[in-house]
Amino acid sequence: MNPLAVVTGGTKGIGRAVIEKFSAGGFDIITCARNENDLLELKKEHSQRFPQSNLHYLPADLSIRSQVDAFIEFIKSKNQFPGVLINNTGVFIPGQVHNETEGTLEKTMETNLYSAYHLTRGVLPAMMEAKKGHIFTICSTASIMAYPNGGSYCISKFALYGMTKVLREEMKPHNVKVTAVLPGATFTDSWKGVDLPEERFIDSMDIAESIWATYSLSPRAVVEEILIRPQLGDLD
Repeated sequence: MNPLAVVTGGTKGIGRAVIEKFSAGGFDIITCARNENDLLELKKEHSQRFPQSNLHYLPADLSIRSQVDAFIEFIKSKNQFPGVLINNTGVFIPGQVHNETEGTLEKTMETNLYSAYHLTRGVLPAMMEAKKGHIFTICSTASIMAYPNGGSYCISKFALYGMTKVLREEMKPHNVKVTAVLPGATFTDSWKGVDLPEERFIDSMDIAESIWATYSLSPRAVVEEILIRPQLGDLD
């Protein structure tokens, strides 16, 4: 039986790149996204490119707690140890604290923080019992550096980074690895329409390669943080 990786938000950007990398590495995949058509397209392409890998998916909006719980039960229903969890689901709504639309903070926190918190709690018991596993959480350079149009996004990513740091401390005695991934501007749908060349951004596959390399270390070592920026630096 192949090892299993759970990747949220797997149809686009970083999530899709991570699925490709882990599938090529011999993993089965469980993923979710809001758009079922995107999931069907992912499943079709995956079956063609990685016939040795099984991909299971569930349409789910992880900003809604009941759908997070449903996704956790979906994972458990496969009766396969979730050795890797990549918390990738996220939303970016530009704005400032003083003028954001009412409800922006709640929606952003539910999507970026609460989804990762509850899903992690759902898969941790199996990892703790097995005394192995690796949790990657996609934070952001916005987790360590505020910027003027970041508003609730920065708030949520600072909190997500904090959650990852405390989880790392909690999981040390259980031999479960925890890594925070802090990418700068990565060429994904979030940046569509921006008048900048693609070469100015990080390639999603660079993030996936970094995660795979970190996962591939011996049990004696863990990369606690992956901070990766465009070669020319952050975008203004």
